[in-house]
Formats: sequence, structure tokens, C-alpha cells
Amino acid sequence: MTVSERPSPPSSGFSARRLIAIDDLSDDEIHYILNLAEYYAGYLKRAAPPPRRLAGKTQINLFFEDSTRTNLSFDLAGKKLGADVINVPVSASSVHKGETLVDTAQTLSAMGAHVMIVRAKEEGLHKTLDETLDCPVVNGGAGKLEHPTQALLDAATICSEFGALEGLTIAICGDIKHSRVAGSDARLFHRLGAQVRFVGPENLLPDSNQFTDISRFHALKEGLDGADIVMGLRMQFERMEGDGRALAQGFFDEFGLTHKTMSYAKPSARVMHPGPMNRGVEIDGTLADDPERSLILRQVFYGVATRMACLDALITKGI
Repeated sequence: MTVSERPSPPSSGFSARRLIAIDDLSDDEIHYILNLAEYYAGYLKRAAPPPRRLAGKTQINLFFEDSTRTNLSFDLAGKKLGADVINVPVSASSVHKGETLVDTAQTLSAMGAHVMIVRAKEEGLHKTLDETLDCPVVNGGAGKLEHPTQALLDAATICSEFGALEGLTIAICGDIKHSRVAGSDARLFHRLGAQVRFVGPENLLPDSNQFTDISRFHALKEGLDGADIVMGLRMQFERMEGDGRALAQGFFDEFGLTHKTMSYAKPSARVMHPGPMNRGVEIDGTLADDPERSLILRQVFYGVATRMACLDALITKGI
């Protein structure tokens, strides 16, 4: 997919005022963001300066959880669009003096924020902030629930390889139960016309009353059969009850993604992973680094372009 001219916003306008969950966006808004991401990807590929659409705007990155890809890509995305970007050093903030997370966010918003990107363990924090703050709130990761910009960048990456998601079969593999990426990806990919599967051991799949419209497989051979995309997920040890690492014993032998297990999918299938990767736990390093099969570094590239698109759309509404 190539978009050389700046796409127009939806005919009904871009009305989303927040991005906490994929369902905050209409179908037209999703397609607009994906087209806008490809438009900005063109500038990044040419190493050309994009339009400074956010000049004079203030972007605050408030990450209460550790992050490399999400934090840095939002930082770079805002700066490339001309925004004043503030990365809050939470470890040195007044949170450690007893200030609540909401009070911290309100204080920062009062400094003139035009958008706030928040990452937190607390799964209800983003909605509380949306009800409290005047600026758009973007979910940079919330507990086990959602990671909408990761889903959008994953979709943009797939579009760059296959043109669209409609008609593709996408197998999401591994620790789905504890993954916020899996939930957002599954919702978005399904809306974009893909057939989505969950593949993993029973104890790492969501409860049976969740995602009832998605097929589940407990063996890679059946789960990857006919797949166009195989999405590996990190083992979320920090969110597991008890000794999470004990669950990893033998996991790679049964569910590890390798060149051999990728042979169960289509010959043209590509592997993806939102990172960070546990090499030798959920994916073999040689597969992750194989430019003929892996789209993992392309996901990182589209992380910047897609977050540029999200920031632009939320703040300017496409005007």
C-alpha cells in the first residue's frame, strides 16, 4: 500500500476525542489513520521532514510502566510533527510523595497539554482521565485490556505487506490471556475483515466467555494451518499469578515459533511480534531476524508513522 498524497479525513469528520480502545474509532476513522500512517511512512522512508502539523502544540508522555518502543516512538512521532514533547520522569515525580495518578495528570494537563499519552497498570485509569482532562487521552498500554496504537501499527504493517487485511488469516500465538496487545489486535483485525485465531495452551488463553467469535487452537500445527500472518506474543511473567516463569518450562518445545513451525502456515506467511521478545521462549532468534519471513523491525518502523497519524488525527481532526 502506498499513499503519496495526504488522505482526506472521513466525510463525516474525525470526531474521536480519545484513543483508549479500538472501539473509540469508527471504521472510517480507522481507515483514515491507516492511510495517514502510510502517508507519513513515505516521509520516513525518504528521510524527508514531514509537515509540522503540531507546531505550537504540547504533547505529554506519562508512562507509569516501563516502555521502550511505545514511549520512544510517541516521543519521536510528536517531535517529527513539530510538537513540544514532555517525557515525565515518573520515578522522580510527586507520585512517590503520595500524589495520586489522577492529580499528577491533572497538574500536567493544566500546563497546557494538547494530548496526553498514558501507560499504566491500572485498567480504569484512562477512562477516569478522559472524564477529568480537557485534552485527548491516548492509551499507551493499560493492564491486560487494550493497546490500541499497537494494534493500529500492526495493521499498518500488514497493509504494507499484503495491501489490506480483508480475507487474511491471522494466528495470534502464545500468552494471549495476559496480553493487552492480543485484545486490541483481535478486535481491530476482525473489524478489518481478517479471520483471527488464538493459538496457545489452555491456561494462557482468555476465559471462555471472552472473544467467543474467535477460533481457539491448542496446537501450532492446526492453529497455523493456512495462516498468512503468525503473531507471536511475549510471555507476560509480571502479570501472571504465582511462579509465571514455571509456565515457560517446555513452552518453546510445544509453541515456539521457528522456521519449522512456520512451515505449518502458508509458504508466503510472515511472522510478527510486538516486542520485547524472549528469544528461545516464544520465538527463535533466527526466525525473528530472517528478513524473508519476519516483519518485526517493520512493526517498529510503522510504530512511528502510525503514532504520527494518531496524534495528527486526534489533535487537528484532519483540518
